[in-house]
Formats: sequence, structure tokens, C-alpha cells
Amino acid sequence: MSTVTTIGLDIAKSVFQVHGISATGEVLIRRQVRRGQVLKFFASLPPCLIGIEACASAHHWSRELQSLGHQVKLMPPAYVKPYVKRQKNDMADAGAICEAVTRPTMRFVETKTCEQQSILMLHRVRQMQVRQRTMLTNAIRAHLAEFGLVAKIGREGVDELLLMVRDGDERIPELARACILALAEQLVLVKRQILEMDRRITACHRASEVSRRLAEIRGVGPLLASALVAHVPNPKAFASGRNLAAWIGLVLKQNSSGGKERLNGVTKQGNRYPRSLLTVGALAVIRFAQRHGTKRPWIVQLLARRATKVAAVALANKMARMVWAIMVRGERYREPMVGQAA
Repeated sequence: MSTVTTIGLDIAKSVFQVHGISATGEVLIRRQVRRGQVLKFFASLPPCLIGIEACASAHHWSRELQSLGHQVKLMPPAYVKPYVKRQKNDMADAGAICEAVTRPTMRFVETKTCEQQSILMLHRVRQMQVRQRTMLTNAIRAHLAEFGLVAKIGREGVDELLLMVRDGDERIPELARACILALAEQLVLVKRQILEMDRRITACHRASEVSRRLAEIRGVGPLLASALVAHVPNPKAFASGRNLAAWIGLVLKQNSSGGKERLNGVTKQGNRYPRSLLTVGALAVIRFAQRHGTKRPWIVQLLARRATKVAAVALANKMARMVWAIMVRGERYREPMVGQAA
């Protein structure tokens, strides 16, 4: 009797689709499994290779199935899609996953631990709260502008507007004042929560030896360092620093053919959050160099021939490669000297 060696598992909220094949490619299992029966079903199977798309709850199921003795590999959904035959449905998706997981050129996603996912959740909650703070401040400015109250740009301007509201400015009707004060209360709460998230992120950063080493790079702070450690559970999964930069989305897009190379702007394909943090950190380094000078000749030469924001993206790419080297080799950051560049 044939034994199942490879399984494609299409996960969902309630009903999961299983597609299992033997070593010769014969389809042995093609069925649906309810969420509550998934672990019981796989516990009855011999250890095999299980492929799952790296989507919502995929890391949880990867950890659970690995605890049963199976080998689990997560794949980006975009890389699985070409293997779908004709129409899209759960059965076709499971078959495509089963086929894709055996491809020698397939790229896989490392399974994250519960601690790493908790840190990522911390970053995402903070990011959501920052957006809420922006929404509240914009709402306050827009509503008060309808009554002729306009303040300067920045957080201090919002504070001045709220001070006018609390002092009882005659231009603001009582009903509008009550609405603005309600928004102000929400704004205070969101700001307090953001400070608490910053405190927790700093504590996670200090507890990680790798994160502390990454923070020694110019332009990398506790926020970016802890995010990189959580997003990259296994840096050795990337063959080089360029691969890490490509995963973040900081390399040039290629459209080459016939031996002629054509390079366009950065791909922006990858993880948006660390890309934005790296770009902001690189821009801070460049702004400091423009105002106070720098001993790093590479930045000086780059700024001489490129615009500031273009140079910031290039520096962010370089920082991503530094991050990979430090994480893989276990070294500390060494500031380049003028003599070394020569």
C-alpha cells in the first residue's frame, strides 16, 4: 500500500483542504477537514512533508504540525499561484501547494516562534496607533478650520488649537466645542498608548543581544533593530545581504532581455514596514551628514551625484546588507574610515 509523503494543506477559518500524494506522485488523499479535526487527522499520518501558504495563522499551524513530527514548509502565496490549474478553489489550491512545495527552486518562509510573533504584534499595534493619532490630529485641524481657527504645522500647532478650545474661544459654538474635546480625549489616550508601546519595544530591544548589536549601525534605533530581529528569524535563510535587501524591497527592478540590462526604480516588493523604517533611518543619517559633515566618503560621493531621497534609498539598501552580515556572522558594527575607502 502506498504511503503519503507530501501534503498540500490549504488552511482557512473553518474548513481545510488536504491534498496528499505518494512518492510516485499518486494522489492518495483529497478531502476536507474541519478545523477541530486537523491535529487529530495529521497525528494519524506518518511523518511527511507538508506545504502551507504563508498567510494568516500559517505560523501557528506550522508549529503545531511540527510538534507532531511532520516537516512543514511555508511558501509565499504569490509563488504558489502559478501552479494553480484553471479555476481557483480550495481543491485546486491544495493541489498547487502540494506541487509547489516539491520544487527545488521554491523559496520558503521561516516559521516564527510565539515570541517573535508577539514582538511583531507589538510593532503593528503601535503602527496602527500612530495612524490613529494622525487621523485625530487631522480631524481636529479640519473641524476647527471651518470656524477660522488655523495653527502652524506640527504637534505644537494642535496643542495651540486645543488650548483655544478649552479657553472658550467665542468663534467656536458649544456643540462644536464638545465634539472637539471628545476628539482631544481620544488623542490623549492614543498618545499614552503609543508611549507604552515604545517602552515595551525598548525593553524587548534591550533583552536581545542581536538587536543591541544592530542598533550600533548609524540610522538603526531600537524600533528598527527589534523589528528586524522579529521579521528575520533565520538570517541564514538568505544567501547574501542582497537577498535580504531584495526581500525588503530595496533593490532595482530588472527588465532585462537579450543580454541588454534594463534597471528601473526599486521594486517595493517585500516587507513594507522594515523598508519604511530603513529609509527613514537612512534619511536621518543623510540629513545629519548634510548639516554637520561626515567621515564616511561613500555618503559624500553619493550625495554629490544623486538627489537626497535617492541617496536615502541607496543607503537603506546598504544598511540592509550590513544588518545581514552582522546577524549571520555574529560581529559588531565597525565604522568605515577614510583610509579604508581609499
